[in-house]
Amino acid sequence: MRFPIEQKGLVDVSLVVCPVRHRDTGETGADDAARSPADEPRPRLCCPDKTRPANMSEVNKTIQRWHASFRKATDFDSWGQLVEAIDEYQILARQLQKEVQSTNASDFTEEQKKTLGKIATCLEMRSASLQCTQSKEDFKLEELKKLETIIQTILTYNKVFPFDVQPVPSRKILAPGEEENLELEEEEEDGEEEEDAAAAGAGSTEAFPPRAPASQGTLLPRLPSEPGMTLLTLKIEKIGLKDAGQCIDPYMTISVKDLNGVDVNPVQDTPVACRKEDTYVHFSVDIEIQRHVEKLPKGAAIFFEFKHYKPKKRFTSTKCFAFMEMDEIKPGPIVIELYKKPTDFKRKKLQLLTKKPLYLHLHQTLHKDS
Repeated sequence: MRFPIEQKGLVDVSLVVCPVRHRDTGETGADDAARSPADEPRPRLCCPDKTRPANMSEVNKTIQRWHASFRKATDFDSWGQLVEAIDEYQILARQLQKEVQSTNASDFTEEQKKTLGKIATCLEMRSASLQCTQSKEDFKLEELKKLETIIQTILTYNKVFPFDVQPVPSRKILAPGEEENLELEEEEEDGEEEEDAAAAGAGSTEAFPPRAPASQGTLLPRLPSEPGMTLLTLKIEKIGLKDAGQCIDPYMTISVKDLNGVDVNPVQDTPVACRKEDTYVHFSVDIEIQRHVEKLPKGAAIFFEFKHYKPKKRFTSTKCFAFMEMDEIKPGPIVIELYKKPTDFKRKKLQLLTKKPLYLHLHQTLHKDS
């Protein structure tokens, strides 16, 4: 549920009482009694299941999607539409990396996954070349186009990869939904809080320097304005957590997904949080959504994944997530509830993180070029 706060002058979001009706229990705060049913926010409805067509061979469909995405990106690149090209390169690179790092049963062999990982590296290199014209490691479009045939024939490709690159290294940032394969964290929560508290109290800032993403994050600049089109800036102010002070190197991953959970924008990571205070982790950072609001697909949502480092297990884990739907894009402050992991990008099985009044605090700014 969402609680946009109308502004008349400046309003301190932290002082506003935002009652929440919990989806799973129907319980409300004491102040809700005075509200009429008309005042209640409309509850979210989970998306209906979609029947999947019988195998035309799912793997061939996947390869066709990758190829189409590659052609789209290189076309944008050759036309000089660099923002769109960077967008498509990063989306495809992330899709390939997800396949490479998946621990589930796969239609691809380990050797094929290694090739996919190398293709993802090349896409990242080309994207970096477009973003930094003074890059010493310029990766040319003509070179990148050599990969098109490899993508199309990945199931039978057995030649030496044309470029001396390595797959993007796994940073042990677990893919959504895969974390329970490495740990039963829900059963260990209390014990982990004690572990992390001990580590944090033992000079953890120095002992555990910022890990991926780098401390400066991977945020992207605002897109160029277009007449009649709207851009969205989301300021992540803070997140409320009962153990906020114990989180090591906390940061947020922001993504925009369609109804099927597929990225429609480049994924961005915030810098490591600027400070921790009581039950809040403060970010105070602006996120520029990399697509005009009018061009976002129907049913899309903006996801916020809170991640932190676990020193004893030596990986970065998602602690909880939140999301905003398209009808909630309105200027001003908004407070949104937190859900338990794994991140459910299809929004079908949502479970609140806590019944306590702890939320993600955002501020939205819309930019429209008239």
